[in-house]
Amino acid sequence: QVQLVESGGGTVQAGGSLRLSCTASRSRFTFSRLGVGWFRQAPGKEREFVAGIGRGIENTDYAYSAKGRFTISRDDAKKTVYLQMNSLKPEDTGVYFCAADTSLILSAGPRTDSGAYEYWGQGTQVTVSS
Repeated sequence: QVQLVESGGGTVQAGGSLRLSCTASRSRFTFSRLGVGWFRQAPGKEREFVAGIGRGIENTDYAYSAKGRFTISRDDAKKTVYLQMNSLKPEDTGVYFCAADTSLILSAGPRTDSGAYEYWGQGTQVTVSS
């Protein structure tokens, strides 16, 4: 089992920045062996992939909407994955969830399908005003 807690959400004006954190606790898995993804869900919309990081810091992937603006990183010593979000837009508004993939092999990049992730945090709200 893995417990994930997100933090860092809030309200920001368009063009601003936020850094989200996802910290794992009560995990029977070695954190460095987890793939971690960030997903978001806007009101009335499906949950969508935003960014993911594999078991190596070089293994990252981004949704097209996030490329060039968001950066995902991990600090395995702190059992934390970060999502740095810059140049935020109103369409980035939503609840952001982090999720853990316990089945990712070492050489693989992060998976973008939410069904691949077994454990989820409760989410943190991000609101971008125009």
